[in-house]
Amino acid sequence: MIRSDKTRILKERGLKVTPQRIAVLEAFDRCRGGHPTAETIIERVRAISSHIATGTVYKILEAFVEHDIIKKVNTERDVMRYDLSTSQHHHLYSTNSDRIEDYYDEQLDRILNEYFEKRSIPGFKIEDLQLHIKGKFIKKTNY
Repeated sequence: MIRSDKTRILKERGLKVTPQRIAVLEAFDRCRGGHPTAETIIERVRAISSHIATGTVYKILEAFVEHDIIKKVNTERDVMRYDLSTSQHHHLYSTNSDRIEDYYDEQLDRILNEYFEKRSIPGFKIEDLQLHIKGKFIKKTNY
């Protein structure tokens, strides 16, 4: 993601453009896909700008979640991971490697949406539907 895209995203989501926020977005670029932990993001931020405090990075991550720039993804090992892709998708989680891959399937999205349109959950408003599919990767595939 180029710098102008980062600036545009922050402005579109109503956030002030700061060097610290840009550094966190650049850290995601350095992760090259995947779903990094906060610690991984902090390491990448420190490589860009060593003076940014750990607490600042955590606050920025929370602000990004609140403003729908990133999403949180939990793992079986209770490690919080972050996803830069906020488009509709699901996650494949490997129990033997703790790896998470994005999984896109429009037909599955339609099935889930139709199901919950017909059957409401009393006292609960669905805001997002994502499957967290657990298993083990047998070989490298692209989804």
